Amino acid sequence: MKQFLVFVRKEFYHVFRDRRTLLILFGLPTMQILLFGYALTTEVKNAKIIVVDQAKDAASQQLIAKINASTYFDIDPGEDIEAAFKRGNIRCAVVFPADFENEKRIQIVADASDPNTAKTLTNYLTAIIQPPSAQPYQIIPVTRMLYNPSLNGSMNFVPGVIALVLMIICTTLTSVSIVREKENGTMEILLVSPFNPTYVVLAKAVPYLVLSLLDFILILLLSVFVLDVPIRGSLLLLFAESSLFIISCLSLGLLISSVTQSQQTAMLISMMGMMLPTILFTGFIFPLENMPLPLRIISNFIPSRWYYFIVKAVMLKGLGFWAVWKQTLVLAGMTVTLLTISIKRFKIRLA
Repeated sequence: MKQFLVFVRKEFYHVFRDRRTLLILFGLPTMQILLFGYALTTEVKNAKIIVVDQAKDAASQQLIAKINASTYFDIDPGEDIEAAFKRGNIRCAVVFPADFENEKRIQIVADASDPNTAKTLTNYLTAIIQPPSAQPYQIIPVTRMLYNPSLNGSMNFVPGVIALVLMIICTTLTSVSIVREKENGTMEILLVSPFNPTYVVLAKAVPYLVLSLLDFILILLLSVFVLDVPIRGSLLLLFAESSLFIISCLSLGLLISSVTQSQQTAMLISMMGMMLPTILFTGFIFPLENMPLPLRIISNFIPSRWYYFIVKAVMLKGLGFWAVWKQTLVLAGMTVTLLTISIKRFKIRLA
């Protein structure tokens, strides 16, 4: 155990002496959580639109005032709709015909080159200008938004961004740890020493586990105090589940490190090779239910998919362990499998 702790301390020295590693470890997560937290959102705000009022009566002016009062739209004073669409200056146009007071018809023209945004804007406008029902009775739906009544877009993306950041950071840092020893020529010293090869692999992971947990705490603080994402469930459970996910990512990084021969190759596989599957198969951007069956099967082998479900359940819904025990069991199985393969793949001979 004394030898093990000495080796762990050596790894800490390696990390603290390497400014690039510290930048990746603490600078990159901060930048990603802030950038993705604000940029990744399905909300549409301050969209440029043109309102052409040919009626110029009290009814049309009243609806224009309602549209202008909304935070979703910013009315452009111009009236050349076709030219504005071609220049890309507006997303939508609303046209009140001259006989609006009698016909009660409004034309909504949207730029469908971005179909999702066009659909969202037309839905917003329809909700604003929809007249009351003319039926003798009126059914008023009462809508209740569970877990996110303010419809804060960050609450949907932050759990996924946490999974993405931890996956990339933990895998990248550990993927270069063993390769660095090979490139620096110090692997020979480790192999001829009486130190157990299993302890070499574990000692490589321990410093990054501690520093990754500090990273996770930093991400949580930014999520709560900057992005206004609450933590409704048990903080201890969230910390334990995150620790399990971090260990699985570290194990994957060690596996990559043990089968590659250069730091560049290891970083390329860990960063580019892990980023795309995490974005595609986690479910926080693209719904897994809409994917073909083969892709849904592949998503089951991505650890971040299960962690994303756990974070949403604990952090946003306030659920306990019994609501996520299946996902925890799958994640634990992946962690044990990856760690075992990493240790088995660690070569005790250079040739």
